[in-house]
Formats: sequence, structure tokens, C-alpha cells
Amino acid sequence: MAEMSNAMIDKTNKFERIAMTLIALVAWFGLFLQFYLIMFDPMDSTVPAGQRFVNYFSYFTVLTNLIVAISLTASFVSPASAVGQFSSRTSVRAAVAVYIAVVSLLLRSVWDPEGLSLVADRVLHDAVPILYVLYWFIFVGKAELNWSTPAKWLLYPLLYMAYSLIRGAFVGWYPYHFADAAQLGYQVAIRNAALVVVGFFAVGVIFVGIGKLMSRTAHSVAS
Repeated sequence: MAEMSNAMIDKTNKFERIAMTLIALVAWFGLFLQFYLIMFDPMDSTVPAGQRFVNYFSYFTVLTNLIVAISLTASFVSPASAVGQFSSRTSVRAAVAVYIAVVSLLLRSVWDPEGLSLVADRVLHDAVPILYVLYWFIFVGKAELNWSTPAKWLLYPLLYMAYSLIRGAFVGWYPYHFADAAQLGYQVAIRNAALVVVGFFAVGVIFVGIGKLMSRTAHSVAS
């Protein structure tokens, strides 16, 4: 019986490593494609390369997909490293699942991309979020999650919103229309940013609730 249980665990670990590798590769592909499009887009030739480079890393979508790619890569390439150990924490993986879910749910572009831009958009806003959330559902432990955790997860989006508004005030460029203070004014932009942060909290609470329900169900089945 013990040998059968160990075999099942080994098989699960193998499938998990495959899933992590697949998601990381998809994320890296989307990130590199989007980087290429932003840096070498002839329509953006009037914008200095340095500014385009910083703009690329100023999108929450890009940053969060980068977190997915780095955390998964570190987890299976160097699990004993500081980044690998941090990325393997239950709460960290749940937080990443929340962040990337919000990318798909709330931060979709209002533009109509075509060609390679459409491919990059679908990878970063659809493929990676769906794959990572499924990975969280299937492989990641959920027993450690508690109702206070979603509040802690707000640090990243809060810092991002502050950065976006402050940088935008200096360079006159905002990555998302809902927080474009130049067009909307600071009162509306800050209000919209706050509503998005509330959205993060709501999604976090939903994930914790799902995690607790799944943990309870698994415990009942095991008993």
C-alpha cells in the first residue's frame, strides 16, 4: 500500500513538473514576443527606445506574467535557491494565481490587436492565466490559506498603482486607460485604481474560499 502511495506521489510530481515547464515556456514566449513588438514597432518609432523599454515593464500584465515565468522556472530549475523556495510557498503560489487571474478578468486591453500583437495578447491575457489557475487548482496545497491572506496580497497591486500614477505624472504616459490621470483627472484615476484594488481583494477572497472548500472536501474524502 505504501509503495502504491509513493508511486502515485511520484507520478503527481512528474505531472506537476511537466505543467510548470509548459506554463513557464508559454509565459516566456508571450513575454519575449510582446517585448519584440513594443521595442521594434514602426508605429512607435517616435518614442525613444529607452522609454519603450521602461513602458514595457510598466504594464501590470507584463510584470505579472514575468512573475509567473520566473517563479515557475526557479521552482523546477533551482528549487533549493532563495527564489525557488519562496516561489514554492503555498501562499505565494495562491497570490500569483490571484494576480494572473485579475490580468485576465480586469485588465484586458480595449484595443483591437491584429497579427502578432493578437497572439501576444491572447498568450498573456488568456493562455497563461488559464493554465496557471488550473495548475493552482490541481497541484498547489490550499490548507494554509486563511481569510486574512487576501489583504496581504494587496501590497503588490497597491505599489503598482502608486508607481503607475507617479511615473505617469512625470512622463505623461499611463499603461491603462482607467488610471490615466492626464485624461481623466487625478480624482477619477485614483478612484478607478482603488476600485481595481478592491477587485483584487474580492478575487483573493474567492480564491481563499475555493481553497478552503477544496481542502475540506479532500479531508473528508481522506477520512
